[in-house]
Amino acid sequence: MLTRVLEALPTSQATVVVVGAGREMVESELLRTAPHVTTVFQEERGGTGHATRLAMPAFHALADEDLILVLGSDTPLLQRESISNFISQSSGNAAAVLTARVPESFGYGRILRDDKNMFIGIVEEKDATDEEREISEINSGIYLFQKGPLVSALAKLSRNNSQGEEYLTDVISILRCEAKPVAAFSIGDFREILGVNDRGQLSECGAILRNRINDELMKSGVSIVDPASTWVEEGVEIAADVTLLPGTWLTGTTKISSGAVIGPRTTLHSCTVEAGAKVSESTCDQAYIGAGASVGPYTYLRPGTVLGPNSKAGAFVEIKNSTIGPDSKVPHLSYVGDAQIGEGSNIGAATVFVNYDGVEKHRTEIGDHVRIGSDTMLVAPVTIGDGAYTAAGSVITEDVPPGAMGVGRAKQRNVLDWVLRKRPGSKSADAASRARE
Repeated sequence: MLTRVLEALPTSQATVVVVGAGREMVESELLRTAPHVTTVFQEERGGTGHATRLAMPAFHALADEDLILVLGSDTPLLQRESISNFISQSSGNAAAVLTARVPESFGYGRILRDDKNMFIGIVEEKDATDEEREISEINSGIYLFQKGPLVSALAKLSRNNSQGEEYLTDVISILRCEAKPVAAFSIGDFREILGVNDRGQLSECGAILRNRINDELMKSGVSIVDPASTWVEEGVEIAADVTLLPGTWLTGTTKISSGAVIGPRTTLHSCTVEAGAKVSESTCDQAYIGAGASVGPYTYLRPGTVLGPNSKAGAFVEIKNSTIGPDSKVPHLSYVGDAQIGEGSNIGAATVFVNYDGVEKHRTEIGDHVRIGSDTMLVAPVTIGDGAYTAAGSVITEDVPPGAMGVGRAKQRNVLDWVLRKRPGSKSADAASRARE
């Protein structure tokens, strides 16, 4: 949430984050995501006014008329445009308050205005009259101050209240009493200032953000069949004419090209999906899915998976750290790990690439137009040559030369030139002939 708030801020001379609970975790995350930010530790939780006062030394280089924006870190729906508009509107005032008109104002401080609609103050819920509680315009907790008036007013704050804290809202009252110009401006969409105080509100804000992202995607030409069940993180890139089916979740640096169909019930994390590919009921993590490729259903693509154009990773297939060449297929019920598969090859059902000996991982090399029989165990390191076959049910522990049939049911034997004799004129035979030449 803090990162999202920082991203909504306009460029500034200095940004200060006052930290308290969870200090180490917050500072560590800021170092990773926003190293330009200065942090100040509020050891004693002395209220919003106290927190602001602790931050002021970081702004010593500013002139008295320079502006300081003060806001909380629990409003993750804020947008940069709204903050920029607020700053523009507030020009010439010693202080300004960003407000919102909400359908349910219970618990918020109410904005008081005179009969000319001029801002005259803020009244908290517990201090409001019955009439004031009917006011729908509330204090967002976002303020803009000129530095000089702010410093002066902070020095006059008192803790003579029920919480024993210094309230930033009291700064507004002090400046008004000093006849300093103070204004209030309402944000266009009240949802931007919604705060998060519990897991329920976190979920509500998440749903609003989901809808915001999905609306923008649909306006750009992405088809989303069920927006309510489709979750796309910011940073994901989706081209026009992509179709997202129900239950889709896209995260990280995922990038999807035009014509792809994703879903239903599919998760992609930091994947690249090229034009016309289809991914159905699958989980893919840091995988590359080539143009026209087909994935799923019930497939798991792990990091390092590369699917070439028009390739296939079918039902109940797991692939990791492997490249599947153009037009090659792993149709169903197979595990492929640490492998290179060439062009136009087919991996039969229930094939396992036995890549781990308990200590190290080993690679398997499969050539072009190879046919791996069902229920084959390929014990790495092993190479299957271009155009070769393996017999169903074999345990392959030795290399199979190009064009040979590998049989490992009891004792493996390589039937040399089997493909040339039994499959003359086939692509496998052609590949074997080229390899021999």
